[in-house]
Amino acid sequence: MSMTSNQQPLVYAAATDVGLVRGHNEDALLCCPELGLWAVADGMGGHRRGEVASALALQALAAACTAGEDLSAAVHAANAAVLAAAEADAECRGMGTTLVAVRFSDSDFQIAWVGDSRAYRVDATAIERLSHDHSWVQAMIDAGQMSEAEARCHPQRGVIFQCLGREDQSLEIGLARGRLRAHELLLLCSDGLSGELDDGQIQQQCATAATLDELVATLIAQANGQGGHDNISCIVLGCAPTEPGQALATTEPRGLLSRLFKPLKS
Repeated sequence: MSMTSNQQPLVYAAATDVGLVRGHNEDALLCCPELGLWAVADGMGGHRRGEVASALALQALAAACTAGEDLSAAVHAANAAVLAAAEADAECRGMGTTLVAVRFSDSDFQIAWVGDSRAYRVDATAIERLSHDHSWVQAMIDAGQMSEAEARCHPQRGVIFQCLGREDQSLEIGLARGRLRAHELLLLCSDGLSGELDDGQIQQQCATAATLDELVATLIAQANGQGGHDNISCIVLGCAPTEPGQALATTEPRGLLSRLFKPLKS
């Protein structure tokens, strides 16, 4: 799915950071505007194999989309690639990775996720979580046995029920569809960001950053300022102005999301 002249062009920025505690970065990013595809993977596993799982998953995801598979089938292909690598190499046994991915067609998108990496839709006044964590604390929240605030500091907050690379259960993929409107952003992130910053803090940064590049840098810096306990990764996407340099018409005060589209990346 390549971008065409009839499609709304997208602008984006992406960054990943090791954080302040971990010895190396097991997160991986995928930015393929020619496919309309972006993704974040958060790897796990001993002997630095988490980074193998996340990189391999994103490589397989992109290859499957290039071959014409839809997003759900591409996630299954990514899972199969991680499982095959673990089977072939004893040092890779037990490795896995979360995944959150978005595929665009014009302004319409589909999101797929496995685990607790997240997708958000953000505008100047609100933030909406589009994904739903496959995690123990989220299950407790859903059951009414835990609040969001309690989940953020619970010692079991890192326990997830789903990831790519698990051979002991069938893969459950979360799916959602939507349309990205002008003056909205789509944010993909690993739990190294959402675990340090609550939704309100993320929305505030999105509303006040001057550019997309500044936004991802500020989000990562703020997550590190909160402790940086995990690797931190994020991708932000928005619809570009229809003409280079064109100001975006908006009823919101200047200096909010209308300021985020200065750098155009494609």
